[in-house]
Amino acid sequence: MVNQQKPLIILGIESSCDETSASVCVNGEILSNITATQAIHEQYGGVIPEVASRIHQQNIIPVVDAALAKAKIRKNDITAVAFTQGPGLMGALLVGTSFAKAFALALGVPLIGINHMQAHILAHFIDEPKPSFPFICLTVSGGHTQIVLVKDYFEMEVLGETTDDAAGEAFDKTAKILGLPYPGGPLIDKYAQTGNPNRFNFTEPQIPQYNFSFSGLKTQILYFVQQHQKANPNFVAENLADICASIQSRIVSILINKLKKATIDHSISRISVAGGVSANSGLRNAIEKLAKENNWEFYLPAFQYCTDNAGMVAIAGFHKYHAGKFLSQSAVPLARMPIAIDQ
Repeated sequence: MVNQQKPLIILGIESSCDETSASVCVNGEILSNITATQAIHEQYGGVIPEVASRIHQQNIIPVVDAALAKAKIRKNDITAVAFTQGPGLMGALLVGTSFAKAFALALGVPLIGINHMQAHILAHFIDEPKPSFPFICLTVSGGHTQIVLVKDYFEMEVLGETTDDAAGEAFDKTAKILGLPYPGGPLIDKYAQTGNPNRFNFTEPQIPQYNFSFSGLKTQILYFVQQHQKANPNFVAENLADICASIQSRIVSILINKLKKATIDHSISRISVAGGVSANSGLRNAIEKLAKENNWEFYLPAFQYCTDNAGMVAIAGFHKYHAGKFLSQSAVPLARMPIAIDQ
């Protein structure tokens, strides 16, 4: 049973990829959410796992100290430690897992393992308005693209997911084809806002049910650029805004069409989006329009809780604490960790 006389204080730790993050949640309210980014990966055009894990080791103690200081919480006040157990890069997860286990052991408090993808979805329960169950969530990031039927805090069913590249990966890889620096997704969004989305036509892959595929689209864009650059070496530079707008329009339509199908098929009028790609203006506008046209409720977390962050881990830990779901010190990180009814 939870002691109602004492504040329930959860320390959240996130280290699944290249963001080292710590958050403090007190009675369901996020008081701090500190994240250290790793800009070094920009020079490599993508995240280097070994580099990421080493920088996590350097960042994790200062980030946790900063989160506790901002929340004005002492270490001994912490009720439990929640950490991202998976999925993610194994080396990166090891750093967060090892720290969380040691911290919880030293304080003599419970340890709570969190599924990274569940945490993205549960970020919707940090601020108002919060969705009622059930709802459909489109989770889009650099590593994952899923449509999830959310029945309860930890009862989730994946209706569809990518069979190859994730949507965020498609944005970044096509940006690289265009000669844009990493991460290229935000740059495609930036240039797309002044371009004509109907200038160039990229076909939509025909994938059954609610699954996605972006590898074919990426190849189609590569051949498109190569063909036009043979005739005009300056083709990309001269048409960058229209190319970006056309690429973004197609990626967004792929996501929207699957989301719409899942929502209608399951007769659910509440939709949400989570993950780093939810920052894309084209996707946000398209989902808002879809929801308005169909009179659906639409939910979107604040931007700081969309990218990889510990706030979503802390709020997930808060709900998991109430459910009494704890891990032992024998817990290990899981590079692959599918969403289930619960672990």
